[in-house]
Amino acid sequence: MAAQLAKIALTLGTLLVSGSLFAHSHGHQMTEAEQKAANGVFEDKDVRDRKLSDWDGTWQSVYPFLLDGSLNPVFEKKAQKGEKSAAEVKAYYRKGYATDVDAIGIENNVMEFHRGKTVSSCRYDYSGYKILTYASGKKGVRYLFECKDNASQAPKFVQFSDHIIGPKASSHFHIFMGNTSHEALLKEMDNWPTYYPNEMYKEQVVEEMLHH
Repeated sequence: MAAQLAKIALTLGTLLVSGSLFAHSHGHQMTEAEQKAANGVFEDKDVRDRKLSDWDGTWQSVYPFLLDGSLNPVFEKKAQKGEKSAAEVKAYYRKGYATDVDAIGIENNVMEFHRGKTVSSCRYDYSGYKILTYASGKKGVRYLFECKDNASQAPKFVQFSDHIIGPKASSHFHIFMGNTSHEALLKEMDNWPTYYPNEMYKEQVVEEMLHH
């Protein structure tokens, strides 16, 4: 699978350079209802099950972009909207984005986790979804998946949150990973490693975040 993912990444890179940028439905056209859901406003009855294939692809962590200062313009813009300074916003996201998983590959219900030169993988089964209501009153949905291979070094429990509440290919996502239980993981609110498509250049990720 690693070879396949590398090939996919190479192909996508070639398409990007040639100007025919990834025509996958990592698109951004949203209906009014989808936009409201992305902002945490939706009816529980509108939430739908999703398949792991909604997150298919190769994904890069944005944490290195925070560490090298590339995301500073994003934090400065966010600071203009609230009571926190740019430094305080950056500290919040530093904790949120923190991860040692550099990249994630997803294909055929198998997830690969890349930590430096170390790669772990597992096939994941869908465990349903959980609707959460935050302190702000806004809501979010986490989609739950479980690795049942005891020999695997990959996280046993994985939860996706991407501001989408029904079947649709993801354009970026926050992920929660752990080995205790889904219940324990649902309590995690401070650390949500975030991933964007591997074929996006750093500058494109920054531009996307500035308009997110």
